[in-house]
Amino acid sequence: MKFWNMGKDKDKATEEPEMTSLEKRLVEKAALEENEEEVHSGPKNLKEAQAQIDELDERLLRLTAEYDNFRKRSQREKNESRQFANQHLLEKQLPVLDNFEMALTAAENADPAIRDGVQMIYDQFLSVLKEAGVEGIDAGGELFDPNIHEAISQKETAEVEEGTVVQQVQRGYKLNDRLVRPARVIVAKAPESVSESADE
Repeated sequence: MKFWNMGKDKDKATEEPEMTSLEKRLVEKAALEENEEEVHSGPKNLKEAQAQIDELDERLLRLTAEYDNFRKRSQREKNESRQFANQHLLEKQLPVLDNFEMALTAAENADPAIRDGVQMIYDQFLSVLKEAGVEGIDAGGELFDPNIHEAISQKETAEVEEGTVVQQVQRGYKLNDRLVRPARVIVAKAPESVSESADE
């Protein structure tokens, strides 16, 4: 025996013997059965299938409802952010508007040209704010409403009903029906002599 054949003889000795045709068919059949079991691992009867369908239907309905709610909430948040994006800027401009109103009050006895010029700028400023959805709250003569008014003091008077706004100190403003600043007001209260006689 030559030395170059020595390794080949060892390989032949360790090789597995060849399978017969019967053994090959049995192995193929076993493999097919395993594959069929994996494929048919679903429901075993109609009742199980119906239960699985019902569960999947319920999950689909739940997911659809969640998606619908998410879509509506996103749209609502987007609309709100668009409507109230200018609120911060408006809050910074309100003191300027207050100063314009004070300037108009102070300019009543001034030169008509100056007074008319200030009034024109003030009106233009108000119209720009109105286009952006801003509206003023005029509280004079109204009943006090804590949702839109801020009472800074009370005034005894018998001329108007108790709880009525006697004087507006600072105008309030809304942006698209959302309160930005409440109107600061003085509210009427019944005089003490009247309230004492009413108690007796």
